[in-house]
Amino acid sequence: MNRLDLEMFISRFQLQCPPQSRPVQNTRQAAVLIPIVCRPKPTLLLTRRAMHMRKHAGQIAFPGGAAELGDASLVATALREAEEEIALPHGCVNVIGQLASIDSISGFNVTPILGLIPPDVVFSPNKDEVDDLFEMPLQEALTLSRYYSLDIQRKSSRHRIYLSWYRGHFIWGLTAAVIYRLAKQTSVLDMPYTTYL
Repeated sequence: MNRLDLEMFISRFQLQCPPQSRPVQNTRQAAVLIPIVCRPKPTLLLTRRAMHMRKHAGQIAFPGGAAELGDASLVATALREAEEEIALPHGCVNVIGQLASIDSISGFNVTPILGLIPPDVVFSPNKDEVDDLFEMPLQEALTLSRYYSLDIQRKSSRHRIYLSWYRGHFIWGLTAAVIYRLAKQTSVLDMPYTTYL
């Protein structure tokens, strides 16, 4: 995926209606930032949560967390959390939209916020929350065939979870579900560009 492809991805993201999803049940608000680094070949920035965390230790995640009273919006929540977790200055994030919110197993209604990041930003993981961070080529992240689904039973309800791997990183749960939704909404990599130019 090059810069022209990134522009097409952005257009498709902003113009396409998101796929229908089941209504959210949780009421506690949270937000995550989906950071796309605008390199010549754009990448998706992901973190690995610290192993000592009480919840979701060691999991691959987006920067994010629970909304706080001082947050003006869920966009502000996502940007605050990204600054706390990886020292991403909120002023250098170009927010281009959001995906439909999704329920997490930890009881939150999570809104994914999509933001573009300049390639020269230096990230610094907060070791209290993040063990590592890495970039995945956006083209690979948005390839639907990378994701495997698994249906599970939890609290007498059936849930579908998505699983994927990238260079030894196991991506699953909410993070994989968010990327899969983004891939389904844009589907730029599964269609010839001439069909929607």
